[in-house]
Amino acid sequence: MTPTGFAQGRETPDGSFSYEPHGVGVRVPVGCFLTHRIEGAGRRITDQFAGVDRVGIAATFSRFCNWRIDFTCTDTDNRTYRTSRGATHDSCSGDPLRHAAPQVVPKYGNACARFYVNGGQRASQCHSIVK
Repeated sequence: MTPTGFAQGRETPDGSFSYEPHGVGVRVPVGCFLTHRIEGAGRRITDQFAGVDRVGIAATFSRFCNWRIDFTCTDTDNRTYRTSRGATHDSCSGDPLRHAAPQVVPKYGNACARFYVNGGQRASQCHSIVK
């Protein structure tokens, strides 16, 4: 069930990509998804987390180095007014995950999670916060 004021989100697939952490080539296969879950009512966010899910061959071979997850809020004109930048994790992980503290957003618009690998944005997923 979708809490009052929050639109149902869905996983955002990320296509295959390559990058070079510390000069070593890494290839991430298709099958990785950014999942963003948000709960609350009105402009109050009681729980929010984002992480990467992996299926198929990606579940076995995908690892992300130099990754971070940011949470952003935009107004109804899609202007970003708040960014909570996550820590950059230099170590490699197959299951990036970030949890955010409860908050009240001052404006209606979108709450988004943005996944970065080696400095480049790889995926984003947003939920509409509406009256």
